[in-house]
Amino acid sequence: MNGNKILQLLKEKTTRIALIGATNDKSKYGNIIYKDLKSKNIPVYGINPKASTIEGDPVYKDVEALGFKPEILNFVVPPKIAFLMIQDLVSKGYDNFWLQPGAESDEILSYLDSKNKTYLANVCVMVETR
Repeated sequence: MNGNKILQLLKEKTTRIALIGATNDKSKYGNIIYKDLKSKNIPVYGINPKASTIEGDPVYKDVEALGFKPEILNFVVPPKIAFLMIQDLVSKGYDNFWLQPGAESDEILSYLDSKNKTYLANVCVMVETR
């Protein structure tokens, strides 16, 4: 559903991105994307229940621990995990889901459509912020 809204949000300086699956493992996209967004001065917040910091920044165990609603929820986790989290976040009123390549599934996209949620799938945030 209308991924253009998310691409518009990405252009706004005040947009905050929760990166779900942020990690200190430099071989994983959760780390590569985190560092890339930071280097572009995009407000990015790492979400990972198993880490306390990422690249020296605080990490949050879940999206709600941020204390605010990020404008974009960017997923870089396997589809099974993403789907469970998305169902929970949708039930709590969150919107604007961005599924990095490999985080999406037909099941997730059908679910988001059924809930009239805005999402973008199979598009890399690093490419869109170049």
